[in-house]
Amino acid sequence: MSGILAGLRVMEGSAFVAAPLAGMTLAQMGAEVIRFDRPEGGLDHHRWPVNADGVSWFWAGLNKGKKSVAVDLRSPEGRELVTALITAPGEDAGVFLTNLRAKWMEYETLRKRREDLIMVTVLGTRDGGPAVDYTVNPMVGFPDATGPEDATDPVAHVLPAWDCICGQMAAVGLLAAERRRLRSGKGESVEIALKDVALAMLGNLGIIGEAAAGRDRPKIGNALFGAYGQDFLCADGRRVMVVGLTDGQWAGLTALTGTQAAMDALGARLGLDLSREGDRFAARKEITALLAPWFAARPSGDVGRMLDKARVAWGPFRTFRQALAEDPELTAGPLFSMVEHPGLGAVLTPGSPLSFLGAAGAQPAPAPRLGQHTEEVLSRVLGLGSGEIGRLVDRGVVATAA
Repeated sequence: MSGILAGLRVMEGSAFVAAPLAGMTLAQMGAEVIRFDRPEGGLDHHRWPVNADGVSWFWAGLNKGKKSVAVDLRSPEGRELVTALITAPGEDAGVFLTNLRAKWMEYETLRKRREDLIMVTVLGTRDGGPAVDYTVNPMVGFPDATGPEDATDPVAHVLPAWDCICGQMAAVGLLAAERRRLRSGKGESVEIALKDVALAMLGNLGIIGEAAAGRDRPKIGNALFGAYGQDFLCADGRRVMVVGLTDGQWAGLTALTGTQAAMDALGARLGLDLSREGDRFAARKEITALLAPWFAARPSGDVGRMLDKARVAWGPFRTFRQALAEDPELTAGPLFSMVEHPGLGAVLTPGSPLSFLGAAGAQPAPAPRLGQHTEEVLSRVLGLGSGEIGRLVDRGVVATAA
């Protein structure tokens, strides 16, 4: 495979979002990522969304571009094969990414076979307890700050944000450890906990300081906290989100809507300086009342073109299906291609959003069939002959793709 990480081999044993996302991120940059699964598939092999035949778009999306080895992990012989693959010799090998827990896969156990092993483990909590995005998110407070202003119930986010951030950080941690090994020859055990990612972001975004000062952030609907941003209903019934965050965006918005004089008068009446982000947030309801008639008088298409011309940040509210139908960047351009995935047919598939000047971007590759690369990997990495691999298949220790 071509790409900026070509030559690096990563073994992956994973399920769900964060760890598979980390592996996929590396694979899209050219690393050879070999995941091992049970012959019947792992915990997330049939996770929704699925097609009419029960084949998972979710699994295909997070495992595209990887290789698949199917092994019976319940058998000692199967576990030994995976251990040998993880600890195989080679300067660019000996890298293991996982969120699975088993005694035989612990770092100290594997390191006895390869001293310079790099192992990245994604945990739920730092003490090894179970946690997923949908349990971590309520723990840290975001659902209580999400939703309409008059709502009293917490609103959980549909996006698994902590999983997404954790997956990217796991990939960064793996590459940092691999760089250290190249310089020093030393291996590394890297652990990252999903809950720690969420807690760290509370501090990074200033929310811990806000809470320590005795302030609990209230629900503010679709408003932008600390500046001006609001959704507006247009004449055709579509909604748009408009943001006046910078001085230029705010000036463009008031000039376009012809409300600058009214905004000056509003600021004087409220004793606020609307050239300041925080004051615009404090006056958000009054500002919205002044702007809403302009949007209500125009269809969303005209509104969008005018906002673009005025260089105001905005976006239309869409369903997923509307985004697919209306956003040309989903169907054209360098990011997406139609790719044939096993059991799914042709699927619009993204490549890596990263662009490197010195390395050509690789086209997105399909997800593997379970066991698609079993023979090839056992032969190339472990040097097993076809007869020996055949005997492993006959005994059910490994499986190949049907």
